[in-house]
Amino acid sequence: MPARKATKKRSRATAGQQAAPAERLRTILTRLDKKYPGVRCALTHTNAWELLAATILSAQCTDVRVNLVTPALFARFPTPAAMAAASLPEIETLIRTTGFFRNKAKNLRGAAERITLTFGGKVPNTMKDLLTLPGVARKTANVVLGSWFGIDDGVVVDTHVLRIAHRLGLTKNTTPEKVERDLIRILPQERWVDFSHQIIHLGREICIARKPRCMDCPLEDLCQSKDKTWSSRR
Repeated sequence: MPARKATKKRSRATAGQQAAPAERLRTILTRLDKKYPGVRCALTHTNAWELLAATILSAQCTDVRVNLVTPALFARFPTPAAMAAASLPEIETLIRTTGFFRNKAKNLRGAAERITLTFGGKVPNTMKDLLTLPGVARKTANVVLGSWFGIDDGVVVDTHVLRIAHRLGLTKNTTPEKVERDLIRILPQERWVDFSHQIIHLGREICIARKPRCMDCPLEDLCQSKDKTWSSRR
């Protein structure tokens, strides 16, 4: 009896976590396009520097909060050179409400200094160069490359993408780097940027961390997650 239960449990887990077949993935992408056509990065910005700074600030913080903070920040420090010349207390005062503001202030000024001294005041447009900036990991670099430069170099994996990729069975991995590799493997390259934006919107509105709104989800019948709150098959 216990052996049969264990086997059944393993079978359900495998069904929910296995890599998506090509047809299922096409259906996921088609429905995301219908639900979120023409989605864009939610961080308000007018140039690559503003997007980079806003993305650094978005760590452990909502985009809504970042968008409330950045107008005053960019008015005071509109360029990397201006930010590089700022004192940390000046920056900290303007970004305090984004959380972890001391570390973020150091990263903002450090990134600004390197952009000014090494890249001629222009935000670099390669993954290799972006990763040399303080406070920039692959997620931030992918945001800047995809949303500003239009370069499909990778998939943004934030908390929403990480969570939903697991719920949809698109990955078994738990670290952003490995999840990104799994998504890169199965997604067409031209969809890397849009997929990230669409999944992030889905995660904020419907597929939330606790008590997801499965009844409103366009992907509900494709989802095998154990924490579903509703199913059309009931």
